Amino acid sequence: MLHQFIAEHRAELISRARAKVATRPVPRPTSAELEHGVPLFLTHLGELLRGSSVNDPVMTGAATLNGADMLKSGYTIAQVVHDYGDVCQSITELAVERSSPIGNDDFHSLNRCLDEAIAAAVTEFLRLRERTLGDEELERLAALAHEQRNLLSAAMVSFQVLRGGTVAIGGSTGAVLGRALMGLRDVIDRSLAEVRLGAGIQQRARVLLSGFIEEMEATAGLEATARGIQLTVEAPPAGAAVDADRLLLGSAVSNLLSNAFKFTVAKGHVMLRTTLIAGQVRIEVEDQCGGLAPGASEDMFQRFKRRSTDRTGLGIGLAIARQGVVASGGTLEVQDLAGKGCIFSIVLPVARA
Repeated sequence: MLHQFIAEHRAELISRARAKVATRPVPRPTSAELEHGVPLFLTHLGELLRGSSVNDPVMTGAATLNGADMLKSGYTIAQVVHDYGDVCQSITELAVERSSPIGNDDFHSLNRCLDEAIAAAVTEFLRLRERTLGDEELERLAALAHEQRNLLSAAMVSFQVLRGGTVAIGGSTGAVLGRALMGLRDVIDRSLAEVRLGAGIQQRARVLLSGFIEEMEATAGLEATARGIQLTVEAPPAGAAVDADRLLLGSAVSNLLSNAFKFTVAKGHVMLRTTLIAGQVRIEVEDQCGGLAPGASEDMFQRFKRRSTDRTGLGIGLAIARQGVVASGGTLEVQDLAGKGCIFSIVLPVARA
């Protein structure tokens, strides 16, 4: 029986399937997919083959559960389809090589089980994904409205006090108004970036970094002053440029700077610098936040994650920033400076002349 063949040669089949998955160009496999996904798919096919029929409710239930597990593990639909196919192909190839007495009926059952597994798993995958996205969208919109209302309320109260003429615009009330307006600006920039990313709209063009960094410095300088933070900006190498969506890149850098000002200790120092190394441009934002908590370097790029107990903001800025950088062909990295701060780096290929 084919399910017995799978059980007897499980280690060899896993090794073969992993080799196939590892060499797949698109979609690129993840370490979790290779380590856990391949054994999961092989186990599932074996469970299906032990069933009395392809339409057995037990088998359908297993496929449905597998789809839920894959969603929780972060797999894409393409990975689901390709991985099942690679596992099935490994079974077939090994059976032929070992001259295993597996008849046509068994192979026919394997193909039917493969079809059933993919269909059931993907159906459940899509159903749960749609529900998850719906819940996330409601949470995002509610948080966005809450953040905008708070910022607008702070701006209106500050304006009313200033209009009364009892305090000067250069004092604390004026600073509150400035921070509220800059916060609203950041919310709008981030929302525009999220809409562009969600719609798959990009307007990539050659961005000369000298002018781009000057723009970042002009707006960031106001926020740094309002928060009592020292900002140092190093000019980029002359003529350095990248091919990127200027709005998405600007949103990413602005988010990194705003976070740096927010988490840097009082009267601390934030640095914005741009370097050119081995055909790559690195736009770095270094802060003095005191360093990152253990395990925070990757979690912070997930939606609705925040870097501290400070609950202001939506917790989606870094996720959107990374999406925007990746859309321009780059990466967003973080380096922990233990006990001091951290460095966020946007790495992009240098634009060809």
